Amino acid sequence: MTDSGLSLLEFTAPEQVTERLRQELAACWVEVTNAGGAAGFPFPPVDEGQVTPAVDRIVGTLAPATSRLLVARAGPRGQLGQLGEIGQLVGWLNVRRDPYELIAHWGTLHHVQTRPDLRGRGFGAALLEEVRSVARDEMGLEQLHLAARGGVGLEEFYGRLGWKEVGRWPGALRLAPGDDRDEVLMLLAPL
Repeated sequence: MTDSGLSLLEFTAPEQVTERLRQELAACWVEVTNAGGAAGFPFPPVDEGQVTPAVDRIVGTLAPATSRLLVARAGPRGQLGQLGEIGQLVGWLNVRRDPYELIAHWGTLHHVQTRPDLRGRGFGAALLEEVRSVARDEMGLEQLHLAARGGVGLEEFYGRLGWKEVGRWPGALRLAPGDDRDEVLMLLAPL
């Protein structure tokens, strides 16, 4: 982690997410996707016109018990922006749980992403540590699941943070003709 003034913010209701934040989320998603990231849009290039409706769907489902948005911001210490936010958005993720009783004890991470030009500074790890606490302490979850694209080192990244690979769907993701990748199923338990 750098001394970049990292701030982790949590949103639990649609009305908490400003238009500015929606635009920042979409811009980050465009950057991640167009840099080859596996964050929900498989065929770059994409633009904000394609991504903004997906951001709006995520924001529209926010609810304390079932869906939360975590955002990481970084900037020079002492320079606070609107709503006390520090600097620029550097990453975000969505954690969701299904309220169905049989599986209500676990949640799933979606759209875990950090800005490509800022990777390697600990922002992604900080987001994942924060979501672990939020899931356990605020949502009452016992475990987290996620699916990651194979072949880009994500298994190692998540593994360093305590996640375990529990399965794979070989060739489940077709990125281009002749470029099939495994979908790697990962588990973090206990929280």
